[in-house]
Amino acid sequence: MSIRSSGRRTGAGAAALAIGASVLLVPAAAVTVRAEPLPPRPTPAVDAALLHRAGTHVRARQGAPALPDDVSALSWLVADAGTGAVLAAHDAHRRLPPASTLKTLFALTALPHLPGSGRHTVTEAELDEVPEGSSTVGLSADHTYRVADLWRGVFLSSGNDAVHVLAAMNGGWDVTSAQMQAKARALGARDTTVVSPDGFDADGQASSAYDLAVFGRTGLADPAFAEYAATADARFPGGTNADGSPTWTYGIENTNRLVTGQDGMGRYPGIIGVKNGYTSQAGFTLIAAARRDGRTLLATVMNPQWGGANAVYEEARSLLDWGFAAAERVDPVGSLDPPPPPATPPATRRTVAASAVARSGLDVGTPMVYGLSAAFLAAVATLTGAAVLRRRRSP
Repeated sequence: MSIRSSGRRTGAGAAALAIGASVLLVPAAAVTVRAEPLPPRPTPAVDAALLHRAGTHVRARQGAPALPDDVSALSWLVADAGTGAVLAAHDAHRRLPPASTLKTLFALTALPHLPGSGRHTVTEAELDEVPEGSSTVGLSADHTYRVADLWRGVFLSSGNDAVHVLAAMNGGWDVTSAQMQAKARALGARDTTVVSPDGFDADGQASSAYDLAVFGRTGLADPAFAEYAATADARFPGGTNADGSPTWTYGIENTNRLVTGQDGMGRYPGIIGVKNGYTSQAGFTLIAAARRDGRTLLATVMNPQWGGANAVYEEARSLLDWGFAAAERVDPVGSLDPPPPPATPPATRRTVAASAVARSGLDVGTPMVYGLSAAFLAAVATLTGAAVLRRRRSP
């Protein structure tokens, strides 16, 4: 009897376990698995499309100084290099020839691969494609130069010969052009088309005041770039030894007159670079940066419509003066930061549930029960208990 009773109890327990197991595999019509809510996206401070609209844009608060009225450039921009906030701009995304200001993008692209500690022997082939009439620093074939001297030739003398040599070292003219194009896109500079890395006039080549400000800001964050851009003058090798050390030198001077103060301009207070340019198609172009009282501002100026060779510097000076006076009294009209990547859409409940089932190793084709109601479990227990009592009472 005890053996028979034990067997019945064991059978009942097994039945209960079987029922419980089968319950776990019962398909369910409605199972709610809630996804973790994503944090709300921050509201942009300004309309991101504002700077793409023609005209002058500034959001002045009460007491802000008026914009200078002596700026004739086709395109210009003033920004805070630290925060990336654009304080004011005029036709910021207008695509124009950049001239040698494009060398800032060249440096952003090639400088990380070609540090100044290296040495290189220049070949005739590297100098053959330097455009006639373009600015040069005076490189000679079969001379060995320190790479730092080549970079000084780029930043100070705007030397297209130095750009051609460095581009050859970087993999070639076409490779460097493609790298520069990719670098511009990665920085959010979408107005720039690179055809000639030295900035010399070429069909289709263009940039904008916005993009040039992005290049200047990015470059200033690199200590090597910033040092070259701020150098007013240097001694350049006229002849060299095999190790690149000079046998004799000559002086070169930064062509950015706000850095040197030459030609009656006067050195701009707090100036830290970065690059100027000129071609017959581009006119005069300039990226200028200055630091005062812990704040760094950038001004970009493209093709002033009146004044002589100093106009681009005078207009940049006026814009920087305005920017330092207005920095706490205007709201941004844009940002130099690259746009954020597209937001990932929130996962749907079905996707989350399917993922959970897949991780458990169950068939994801049929929804399964992950939670049972207390009432249903109580009913199973009652039925199981009744079956055990009937077996105990049977003869």
